[in-house]
Amino acid sequence: MQLKNLDIIEPIQKALKTQGYTTATPIQEMAIPQLLEGKDLLGCAQTGTGKTAAFAVPILQGLSSQMKHLKGKRKIKALVLAPTRELAIQIGESFKTYGENLDLKTLVIFGGVPQNPQTKALGIGIDILVATPGRLLDLINQKYVHLDNIEYFVLDEADYMLDMGMIHDVRRIIKFIPKVRQTMFFSATMPTEISKLADQLLTDPVKVAITPVSSAVEIIEQAVYYVNKSNKTRLLVHLLKNEDIISALVFSRTKHGANKIVKLLEKAGINAEAIHGNKSQNKRQLALKNFKDKKTRVLVATDIAARGIDVDELSHVINYNLPEVPETYVHRIGRTGRAGLGGIAISFCDQEEKSLLKEIEKLTSKKVPVVSDHPYPLVEMPIELKEVPTHKYSESKTKSNHKRNKSSSSQKNNNQRKRVSN
Repeated sequence: MQLKNLDIIEPIQKALKTQGYTTATPIQEMAIPQLLEGKDLLGCAQTGTGKTAAFAVPILQGLSSQMKHLKGKRKIKALVLAPTRELAIQIGESFKTYGENLDLKTLVIFGGVPQNPQTKALGIGIDILVATPGRLLDLINQKYVHLDNIEYFVLDEADYMLDMGMIHDVRRIIKFIPKVRQTMFFSATMPTEISKLADQLLTDPVKVAITPVSSAVEIIEQAVYYVNKSNKTRLLVHLLKNEDIISALVFSRTKHGANKIVKLLEKAGINAEAIHGNKSQNKRQLALKNFKDKKTRVLVATDIAARGIDVDELSHVINYNLPEVPETYVHRIGRTGRAGLGGIAISFCDQEEKSLLKEIEKLTSKKVPVVSDHPYPLVEMPIELKEVPTHKYSESKTKSNHKRNKSSSSQKNNNQRKRVSN
């Protein structure tokens, strides 16, 4: 369906057309008409399906109809909660883009940066607030943020907030929001605690399920390379010598691992940067900007930092480490299948990760094609060789403990002698 047929007002239509958006994605087609009627919505959709526009457009349209009647300082009428800084920034940019022809002010707040610029903007007055839960709760407690006038509330990536331990902060924030409001709840998966939270927040919601996990990967070309853990970086360098890989988002399981991969890639002459929670916000934003602007060819990220990374025409996603949660695999590779576009997802799998691959294939109901023709095939160690290091470690550990206990006992006896002589 064409966006122009969704009863969207002309200023927003104009902004969408400027961005080249003419055809509605399935979630936009299903959600926008319902939200324009003021209904609550429960959306089961992963990133890359166009859900930001699905909730941003109705909110902008609803608020724009009130502007002529508003007087005095602007009060926050719409609140969007997102789990990461990157996703919050992305959502804020979308609101500003779609609402560029409207007299509405959007502010994004998050932790890891000084709060003064944020509190100054709040003091002037805003209409739409996009925030991460921690910083928002902090500013609420400091009396900088008042949510008494909220009419639209969006909870985005709810399942990821649960994984990151943010749900308790979310529940605290909800207590400050009026009970009478329009609520939009989005989550890629629906674990029990998320379902309970949705039941508490939503009133007779319209339910929209887009791109189920089992079919989300259909448009993405997948491949798995079996490789020893010690050879993963060598294989990565080998693959990146292929100039067809224009841009690659590489997923590392840990922050330390991401830094290590970048150092080894740079040593091999490959331009790369890391993005993860230990990086300052300025460095994270700069790394992301360099990647989007094609100044950096490879961006190495952890899962938490990757939420909110929205890069047009990302050619490749590479799973350096397979995720321990199979749904995360779908989120990862979806970075290269934005808005219905195809892409290539490559995964490295060592001996210990074979069970993780099986879980992924079970979830997606699809076998990942194996590429065996590469310079670093997986070589399984014989069982007897695997057992030797364990035996030596246990033996040395036992000797070490014996020496430590003997030393501790000797020290104890010396202390007792000192007390007696005193």
